[in-house]
Amino acid sequence: APAWLRRLCGRLLSERLLRPGGVQAVVRGILEGTDGDISAAVVGGAGAEAAALDWRKCDAVGKILAACPQQCLSLEDYYRQVCPQILDLLHIQDKVAARQFQRVATTTLLTMAREQPQLAERHLLQPLLAPLRRCSEAAELALEDLTAGAVLVPEAELGSCVEDVLKVYVVGNDSSSLLLGSLQSVLGVVFSLYSFAKQNVSYLRSLCQDILLWFLEKAEQEQSLAVLQGLARLSSRVPTLHPQCQLRVGSEGGAAVVVGETASDEDEALYQKISLEQCHVESLVELLSHCQKSGLAGDFFIHCLKELTQVAAEDEAAPNPAVEPGGSLLELEQYQARQGRKLLVLQLVAALCEGVSDTVFTDIVQVQEFLAAVLHRACAHPARGPGAAAEAQTLAMAMGLVAALLGGAVQLKSSDFAVLKRLVPLLEELSRTYPEPLTQELASDLRIAICTHGACSPGMVGAAADGVLGRKPGVGAQSPAGVPGRARSLPSPPHGHGRPSARRDRSEEQSLCREPAASGASAAACADSLAPAGLQELLVSAYDPQPPSRAAALRRLASLVTQRDPEALRLQEKLLQVFLENVQHEDAFVYLSAIQGVALLSSEYPERILPVLLAQYECPAQGTEDTVAAVTRMKLGEVLMRVTRALGDMVFQHREPLIRAFLRGARDPDSALRASSLSNLGELCQHLGFQLGSIIQEVTCCVTAIARTDPEAEVRRAAVHVVVVLLRGLSDKATEVLRDVLRDLYRLLKHVATAERDAATVLHAQLALEELDSAMRRVLFPPQTLEKKIVVLP
Repeated sequence: APAWLRRLCGRLLSERLLRPGGVQAVVRGILEGTDGDISAAVVGGAGAEAAALDWRKCDAVGKILAACPQQCLSLEDYYRQVCPQILDLLHIQDKVAARQFQRVATTTLLTMAREQPQLAERHLLQPLLAPLRRCSEAAELALEDLTAGAVLVPEAELGSCVEDVLKVYVVGNDSSSLLLGSLQSVLGVVFSLYSFAKQNVSYLRSLCQDILLWFLEKAEQEQSLAVLQGLARLSSRVPTLHPQCQLRVGSEGGAAVVVGETASDEDEALYQKISLEQCHVESLVELLSHCQKSGLAGDFFIHCLKELTQVAAEDEAAPNPAVEPGGSLLELEQYQARQGRKLLVLQLVAALCEGVSDTVFTDIVQVQEFLAAVLHRACAHPARGPGAAAEAQTLAMAMGLVAALLGGAVQLKSSDFAVLKRLVPLLEELSRTYPEPLTQELASDLRIAICTHGACSPGMVGAAADGVLGRKPGVGAQSPAGVPGRARSLPSPPHGHGRPSARRDRSEEQSLCREPAASGASAAACADSLAPAGLQELLVSAYDPQPPSRAAALRRLASLVTQRDPEALRLQEKLLQVFLENVQHEDAFVYLSAIQGVALLSSEYPERILPVLLAQYECPAQGTEDTVAAVTRMKLGEVLMRVTRALGDMVFQHREPLIRAFLRGARDPDSALRASSLSNLGELCQHLGFQLGSIIQEVTCCVTAIARTDPEAEVRRAAVHVVVVLLRGLSDKATEVLRDVLRDLYRLLKHVATAERDAATVLHAQLALEELDSAMRRVLFPPQTLEKKIVVLP
């Protein structure tokens, strides 16, 4: 075109651009017909090329809008007139043109932010983020002029703001410092909105999650960690939702910000605060579960561990003004703030361990930082007081992890050893100052192994690696020089009397087994002539004072039984003794592992082992307290039920002794044991089915008597539950198998439904009546089936 025509068209477009609605008119005029051209191109097979041309055209229009025309007197006036119109392009309702207008708006905004950051922030970013900043903690609200429940940010405005932020920041995908800084100022409100939407049904949840994840991905690692600390309320770098503002569910699936009401009841206010903090922690953990590949979750977890150590040190250094007289009110408030921060850090560490612990570390550097945090805590605060056992177990886990790395869990390079050498000063200090001798020795051995790059790997390193990796002790835990590591156990937390204070080599293990506190271990330690070294070490470890080591040994023994190991099966009586003694252990991980081992052993040799279990179930050991004996019998009942499930139809030949044992347990003075025995009885009858036979009379009489006369509600409830599972298990055949006792069961259920005071027992009775009603209806009114018969006449 001629130069005069270009100048004239440019002047006319600039004049139209500066008028109200001029930006949209100019963009429509330039992009007019693009959609039709694209559709025709797609039909013609040139869709990709046409779409690329369309995006280039949108970007060109955006760059034109970002340039100030010559007719405008000042850049400030141009931005003041044009920027509101650019933001309006994000709200075009026409679905056909919406994508193009949003592309033009995003390109224009990003170009202006690069060329004129101050003007772009004043005229574009601040109006864009205004609804979120209005309810931010940093905003100065004149709440005294607003009544409780007044709407501060309407639902439509808040939803439109979040959508615009997603279009500009996430879809535009420009990680400049201006955009990241402006978005950081409202991330606390976005996170509160995300946490609120997570507890309700709202379309804002995915939008807020995408915004938060985009920022954490694009920002520098230090900036992302600082934001996470602010979101977790560990720092004030990220302004959060104003404390006097509340989020309320909107009618269109969004949310609105209103002025909150002040709780009159202090307990109610405390409950709301604790619930909100719990919700925020859960939302933060879920957000971090999407950041594990980048390593951000691991870095934040390590930061929380370091924060925990720092908070504990401050707590020990500062006195408690509530205990010491003469403390001022300021000191009391500071003490309460420290305690609140400590509780928050503990809650974060617990939630992170539960939510993202499986794959939280992505490289050896993060593992080293985690280990350094744990070792530093152990050096600064040795395990003492009520939490000594937990602290010692944490330290043992960390040192076991180091041993596993050195023992072949991963292939370590020279660069990895350079990272691990950062642990050497902490291990050296631990070997000198920690009060536990075994921990001192293991720390010294680990330091030697790291310094020599694994060329010299003392025996305790190999044993610790075996315990963590689940290998058979003494097998596959060789040092690079080819010398097998001597099997030793991890250091155990102090347990008072009977704990060895020197190295646990072979002679000391035998002397430990002779102590009165481990009477059963003597039999295991004297099996040298019968069992190989690996099995002997497992038998000794089954009496380790540390519960994780003991449970690991029991599970390894159970797996040997499953694999039908010849040596293990040859010592089945000794294994049974080991399992039964560990059933009495108070730690759930230990006694459940023992229960599994007894059940596996019994399913392999039921004729030999079931009589022993039944005898112990009916007659507990003499000299034990009634409560302890009842708990042990309930654990044995669980073993018997696992054996019953494993035997299947073969349980019929053991029917009478099993039912007799459970019937005797149903008459025990302990109410919990009575309820447990009745529960086992019901499940056994359900397994037997048609094979109940005449013994159903005894079961019915026992259940009827208990349901009518037992003083404990839970026992009566269990008795009625026996009838429920019996009817449910027999189903259509209930009338045939229970024909002699059906009337008695019906009368019992009707009596319970009308006269019982316990609501749960009444519910069980109603369920049983419904099962009985369904069975009788199927018998009296069988479903009619249409049959087609063909008769040949003679």
